[in-house]
Amino acid sequence: MNERTDKSTSTALVRAALRDAVKKLRPRAQLRNPVMFVTEVGAILTTAWFAYGLVFRQFSGFELQIALWLWFTVLFANFAESIAEGRGKAQAESLRRGRTRVTARLLIDGKEWEVPAEQLRLAEKVVCRAGDTIPADGEVIEGIASVDESAITGESAPVIRESGGDRSAVTGGTKVISDEIIVQITAKPGDSFIDRMISLIEGARRQKTPNEIALSIVLAGLTIVFLLAVATLKFFADYSALAAHQDLSRLVTVPVLIALLVCLIPTTIGGLLSAVGIAGIDRLIRRNVIARSGRAVEAAGDIDVLLLDKTGTITLGSRMATEFVPAPMITAQHLAEAAQLASLSDETPEGRSVVVLAKDRFGLRAQRLTPSQARFIPFSAQTRMSGVDIFDDGEMSLRIRKGEATAIRREVESLGGRVPSEMTAAVETIARSGGTPLMVSDGPQVLGVVHLKDVVKRGIRERFADLRRMGIRTIMITGDNPLTAAAIAAEAGVDDFMAQATPEVKLQRIRDEQKNGHLVAMTGDGTNDAPALAQADVGVAMNTGTQAAREAGNMVDLDSNPTKLIDVVEIGKQMLMTRGALTTFSIANDVAKYFAILPAMFGSLYAVAGAKAGPLAGLNIMRLESPQSAILSAVIFNALVIIALIPLALRGVRYRAESAASLLRRNVLIWGVGGLLAPFVGIKFIDLLVTSMGLIR
Repeated sequence: MNERTDKSTSTALVRAALRDAVKKLRPRAQLRNPVMFVTEVGAILTTAWFAYGLVFRQFSGFELQIALWLWFTVLFANFAESIAEGRGKAQAESLRRGRTRVTARLLIDGKEWEVPAEQLRLAEKVVCRAGDTIPADGEVIEGIASVDESAITGESAPVIRESGGDRSAVTGGTKVISDEIIVQITAKPGDSFIDRMISLIEGARRQKTPNEIALSIVLAGLTIVFLLAVATLKFFADYSALAAHQDLSRLVTVPVLIALLVCLIPTTIGGLLSAVGIAGIDRLIRRNVIARSGRAVEAAGDIDVLLLDKTGTITLGSRMATEFVPAPMITAQHLAEAAQLASLSDETPEGRSVVVLAKDRFGLRAQRLTPSQARFIPFSAQTRMSGVDIFDDGEMSLRIRKGEATAIRREVESLGGRVPSEMTAAVETIARSGGTPLMVSDGPQVLGVVHLKDVVKRGIRERFADLRRMGIRTIMITGDNPLTAAAIAAEAGVDDFMAQATPEVKLQRIRDEQKNGHLVAMTGDGTNDAPALAQADVGVAMNTGTQAAREAGNMVDLDSNPTKLIDVVEIGKQMLMTRGALTTFSIANDVAKYFAILPAMFGSLYAVAGAKAGPLAGLNIMRLESPQSAILSAVIFNALVIIALIPLALRGVRYRAESAASLLRRNVLIWGVGGLLAPFVGIKFIDLLVTSMGLIR
């Protein structure tokens, strides 16, 4: 069923793109793309020339075919742009369909009033209870609740939203699963996050980015050069024909010159340039990242400095058990077994990690425990410990506790015991290193300490190595002390780190990097991150963050995954790589077509008496059948190569973590050489086809 739905959606997308491709034939629309504008003008002139000949001379199948294929060239370029735009429009339409009319509980002077969500105004307060749809974007100012954000992020697991901190933002259209919260509205009607998402997704008709403008200027310059070259070709042909006492008037006609011009100007990249940019934004959207402009995506591709928060980005964010430090006369296995038993009733990530570590290190699975013997003491924020009491014949045999060092110290001392000096030293050592010590006791006896630390994510070191190969420098930001920061930085493989970083320090570091000519990207979710996000060239704000952070960044990550910043940079790089590859291919294509067509066109020029071929015929290495077949084959190839490259423009070339010099060599070898060879193979094949089909007479 899903496959059938996807197929029908794709068919509808293609149909809509074909309609839009025809609508884009308006000259005013084509003016945005100088190369395709020249192609359309050429198609109009060729059509007019054919119509004139049909009325006053005779029917010319050759001129008709040239006119049709020139129109196809423009249509294929428009189709490439329309298919890219259509994917975004489909996503926007999906968001619109997902909207439902919502009634809000407006809170005024302690009383609730039911009003339509669209009537809510900035700074008003609403009450949201379990089962309610949050009526508009806002911030939780009171309470805590579990919220289903699958309508926005696609992630089915609910998330916690609470007042205060950096997890207070809620989005209109999401649903409260449990508890109750009071939300203060932060968006005006029509300016909600979903409204902005729809407008951003539909913003395919965006302003050109600086790189696109620069490339458009280069393409326009090349077009002018070839326009002058082709315009003077008529005078060269007439002069040469006169000197050689030959007649080339039927060969060098207006349709032939126009066809030659279209084949020589960079129509391939000209036709696909807009599609590449739109597809880059679309790839971000599919990763649940909304870019406020194409400029932000392009800037991501040029980034050479990454500022990354330690917690949640480089490390897992939850402190995990990594080591058992036993007390004197206690074995590590005995400590691990006791810590595991005490953690069975601890539902926190830290508690679960203790159970896992004991299992991995010693194969322990709480074998000594049976439900009838045990009384569990769950972890609580008040006691800051968890544990278990084990009974034998009705009497307590074990009183195991695990928790914060100070809490366990009080527990031990209340039972007449004391904490050994070795354990006090171990606690201080772990704390100084940035870790968290958990002490374990059995009644009045201290068994040892469990070392918790924020664990570096698996594979993050390799990703940083890939970024380094591309010339991107990574800087870790953390509030830890310098000693702890240095240890984690070395383990993660970042190039530099900022310890005890304050908002002012972050902002100054970004400014310093930019003064040195670097482009900087960073991610953040708090109000204190807003100045740095605004200053950075690419600022990725978390959707769960504060309103100030979301407004300051030029991208918003709907999944609120800080690691996504690395994906954003890779997508930006991929977009630039795709644009560079297609540009290289297009220019190489033009050079090849130049040497393929002109020798075939003027092969008979300066032929000696009785001979059909002149000196230039030796350069016709493809042995094209005739000047007309060479021109027609080149025009057909020129049109078909655009549509053949549309999937590549939309998908992007394969991302590779390589330096700029290495990427340039790869572009030249693959796309440059490929662009040179493809026309010779393609034009020859089409020449054989049109000749055998009798399309040229």
